[in-house]
Amino acid sequence: MRYRSLGKSGLKVSEIGHGLWGMGSWTGSSDDQSKAALRHSIAGGCTFFDSAFVYGDGKSDALIGAVANEVPQKPLVVASKIPPADFTWPSKPTNKLADIFPRAHVLEYVRRIGDAFARPVDLLQFHVWEDAWANQTEWQQTVAELKASGHIRAFGLSLNRWQPENGVEAIATGLIDSVQVIYNIFDQAPEDVLFPACRAHNVGVIARVPLDEGSLGGKLTADTVFPAGDWRARYFNPDNLAKTLPRVEALKALLPAGMSLPEMALRFILSEPTVSTLIVGMRQTTHVDANLALSDKGPLPADLVAALRAHRWDRRP
Repeated sequence: MRYRSLGKSGLKVSEIGHGLWGMGSWTGSSDDQSKAALRHSIAGGCTFFDSAFVYGDGKSDALIGAVANEVPQKPLVVASKIPPADFTWPSKPTNKLADIFPRAHVLEYVRRIGDAFARPVDLLQFHVWEDAWANQTEWQQTVAELKASGHIRAFGLSLNRWQPENGVEAIATGLIDSVQVIYNIFDQAPEDVLFPACRAHNVGVIARVPLDEGSLGGKLTADTVFPAGDWRARYFNPDNLAKTLPRVEALKALLPAGMSLPEMALRFILSEPTVSTLIVGMRQTTHVDANLALSDKGPLPADLVAALRAHRWDRRP
């Protein structure tokens, strides 16, 4: 496993991070299986674990908290996110900070997350963001106090889907240690404005949805159906699935001999030095083994990266 700096936070993180969304609220998850995968991930050198309180109403926070506390000697970086007060994703430009992240709400969820972790919060993130809030003093003062008191070590933003530029003003304040953004072979837009801003202000980048919610795993077909209660059933609705499958097949044609589509997808992200870590869901130990091994393989060949850039897919809600 290779490690990178999480911006100016002073934290070092594994290139491959462990995402816990599927452990908290997806169908088919097993707590025992999830804990086994987390332990296996730690043993394999993973040090970054990304959760959110909304993942099962604190369930995934409690899972990683329990496992992390089994190995207090390990330099783990455990992250979570405060949900918006209206529990609506994504946020809207008309939303007011006082309605979405009022001070009392932030402090209450810092307490809940801290209780679930049973340890200080290494990285606290707002789970939505609007850049119109960037220069408002309430969140700035609250974050500064949380750092000074030792309740959190670093602070970041989870940016709205397909809105990577909606965080640049906050980055310019100098108060942001990291941003979490969708970045993968299809979603390359963060390279335009966000990544240059992150480099200029030494802000870490957490790349989420590296496999496009599963399409870049290469196993979806026109007959794929997710359970009605599964979020992926909405994401891969008939219209989106029909548009996605031909693009995935086009990527398969670029695969070098012996390389899987998930490997190509994850190593494409690791080929971007602005990225600090990518987070991928891993609910089984076999997934952990396959994904963690990719860090040691390093970036993709430059000619393959160049070819993959032609597969950028600019989507809008």
